Amino acid sequence: MSLFPPIEPYASGLLDVGDGNLVHWETSGHPGGKPALVVHDGPGAGTRPEQRRLFDPDRYRTVLLDQRGSGRSTPSAADPATAMRHNKTWTLVDDIERLREHLGIEQWLLYAEGWGSTLALAYAEAHPERVTEIVLSRVTTSRRAETDWTYRGLNRFFPGQWQEFLAAADAGPYDDVVRAYERLTQDEDPAVRERAVRAWSRWHDTVHTAGGTHQGLAELSERPLDEQTSVARTSARYHANGAWTGEGALIRDAVKLAGIPGVLIHGRLDLAHPPVTAWELAQEWPSAELRIVDGPGDPASDTSLALAAESISCFATASATDHATPRP
Repeated sequence: MSLFPPIEPYASGLLDVGDGNLVHWETSGHPGGKPALVVHDGPGAGTRPEQRRLFDPDRYRTVLLDQRGSGRSTPSAADPATAMRHNKTWTLVDDIERLREHLGIEQWLLYAEGWGSTLALAYAEAHPERVTEIVLSRVTTSRRAETDWTYRGLNRFFPGQWQEFLAAADAGPYDDVVRAYERLTQDEDPAVRERAVRAWSRWHDTVHTAGGTHQGLAELSERPLDEQTSVARTSARYHANGAWTGEGALIRDAVKLAGIPGVLIHGRLDLAHPPVTAWELAQEWPSAELRIVDGPGDPASDTSLALAAESISCFATASATDHATPRP
């Protein structure tokens, strides 16, 4: 299935979610259509315009939200003056719920990629009555075991690059390298911060572009320094703290999603995020369908995008009159 044509939002705004944060949101498609929320990858990245194209504009009211400190939300995590203490998984869950109330939406479908699947699961397990369906591409739950694989275990495949990653953090092979980057990316010295940010970006590109992942997206190290800083600063913080969800809790608590249809799309050869996480989640969530694709299964690949668009279209069964009208 091909993507829908490019589309522009018909409404947007900045929502005050407290703690000095304004989160950017937009809506596109049919104002009376089935509501759907895109939960973007990251942490620290933002939404992408092409994500609107996964949704039939005649049947969906598509909401895109830039998480705290990300994208067009303010203040930006790229600014060293931006305090990060209120930027946690559960504050992001609260932000999503505030946005739902602000837009007058009763229930919505969730679509998420990568880290966004962690946040989407956290939100859905906290508010299952607000979720109609869930589509996840490249499933992660931010367990420490997953983080340890991405930032330590992959040294078996990229030993030279990993040694450079350690050296930039002034860390040893048995140190908590992610915790070191959490500290360095928030250092008061701009030179120290930039060195850490660029090293984080290089390792990110090493593991996430292996085998052809992140197709069609610029590598993180090629993006503006502000964007690299937002991603590195936020990602290191979340990964160093296990996303504050409790080890394995999102999989154990998937029982709360009973009755909510789901589709889990994951690449069999995804080095950065092996498919075992998606498989384990599917064992605890019987109403979810696991779709393992050949190759790395990057969310931006043609195959994964087509599967996501197909799954989303299959869920577009509600009448446009069944949903509240927007409240910009």
